[in-house]
Amino acid sequence: MNLKKRTGVLLVNVGTPDSPEVPDVRKYLREFLSDPRVIDISAVGRFLLLNFIILPFRTKKSSHAYKMIWKKEGSPLLIHGKILAENVGKILGDQYEVEFCMRYQNPSIEFAIQKLIQKNIDEIIVFPLFPQYSSAATGSVFEKVGKICNSKWNIPKLKYITYFYNDKRFLESFYEIAKPQINHFRADFVLFSYHGLPERHVKKSDTSSLQNHCLTKNNCCESIQVENKYCYRAQCYETTRSLVKLLQLTDDNHMTSFQSRLGRDPWIKPYTDLILPDLVSKGAKRIAVMCPAFVADCLETLEEIQMRAKEQWLSLGGEDLVLVTSLNSHAKWSETVADIIREA
Repeated sequence: MNLKKRTGVLLVNVGTPDSPEVPDVRKYLREFLSDPRVIDISAVGRFLLLNFIILPFRTKKSSHAYKMIWKKEGSPLLIHGKILAENVGKILGDQYEVEFCMRYQNPSIEFAIQKLIQKNIDEIIVFPLFPQYSSAATGSVFEKVGKICNSKWNIPKLKYITYFYNDKRFLESFYEIAKPQINHFRADFVLFSYHGLPERHVKKSDTSSLQNHCLTKNNCCESIQVENKYCYRAQCYETTRSLVKLLQLTDDNHMTSFQSRLGRDPWIKPYTDLILPDLVSKGAKRIAVMCPAFVADCLETLEEIQMRAKEQWLSLGGEDLVLVTSLNSHAKWSETVADIIREA
């Protein structure tokens, strides 16, 4: 019997609450921040931090932020993800089954895997939609998928896409979207703002024998080496260097920074909100912000950058700030995702 091979695809993003209301946001934050790969401290410490500090004080604030960006159809992250999966499925054709899911909340990874198994797929390609690798995001997805599949009687064959920060097609997709926006806005400065991570996460990713490479010297992220090949910060800087080359920016009209920090522990620097005053003092007026750690616009881009960072910029005396639209479900990005899946 000659059966056609059928491949399942999991396109995975971080997650979103089911609604912007306080109970749903609390439920989402509880699941997200209970993950030991996200808050990598002792179980007791994580429980106390989450239940006595984060949830009581952050939930209402996060609910308000979600309400600012929520659409009639739901969360922007979910909307863009569903459309992307539909586009990619059409491009790939009948031999592929494409499901979009979230690491936290809905649609869940478990729900998506069950749908694929019911369609008698032969293997599953796991594609976390995070360009740069981090244990807190990509690693958590891989761990969750493995646990779910290993609990099945018939364990499906799995393939993993670990990162794509240096994929030429990903970079060209961002360039194609960003270039006309930056030109139309007449930006005099481009800020590349990435999601932050605690410094300890970066140090734990250091593969040198003594873990003495990452964050031990000022130029540790100047290039990708054996020691920092899994370093999220180094991969972010490499993404910036590639996009700077495509956009033909000069050394004095761009910068890399990190946003969305949580808690008092040191996170990777420089911090986006703290470098804005410095940029104003150096004469920047019209700033375009690109967020190449996010392939879809979400809370961190729409509320944190498009709303809060812009308000901060204007209050500092800047002329204007614009968020460069993310990849979302753009045609070129959909083709890129399909190409990467075929190669896997």
